[in-house]
Amino acid sequence: MESNRQKKIAGILQQDLVDVLQRAASEGGLKGVIISVSKVSVTVDLSMAKVYLSIFPNKEAEPLLEGIKSNKPLIRHELAQRTRHQLRRMPQLEFFIDDSLEYIDGIERSLKGEDNPLENPDLLGKRKKS
Repeated sequence: MESNRQKKIAGILQQDLVDVLQRAASEGGLKGVIISVSKVSVTVDLSMAKVYLSIFPNKEAEPLLEGIKSNKPLIRHELAQRTRHQLRRMPQLEFFIDDSLEYIDGIERSLKGEDNPLENPDLLGKRKKS
């Protein structure tokens, strides 16, 4: 269960990260790429923040995530400048791709009958034996 302080810091980081990443994408010449921060979770000691990014189109996600990870110190510095009156220490940032939209899309396709696991058994994931 997250405390109110964790939720507030996560909200502040989420808002500022959207501004930083969108500005960096537009200045970097990425046209037609949408980067959204779907969730930020902060640890109890406020030293780490896990940032989940949703990137559209999906084929751009992996190279863009690698670019974001390589520029992590610059992004952290920009966030520290923006939140210097609200946070004493900036948490370390860890970036992950949020694939929940693809998961939801797969469920919708299955429910509509577009993906039939009887015809294509590769659609079923490998099941774990208990």
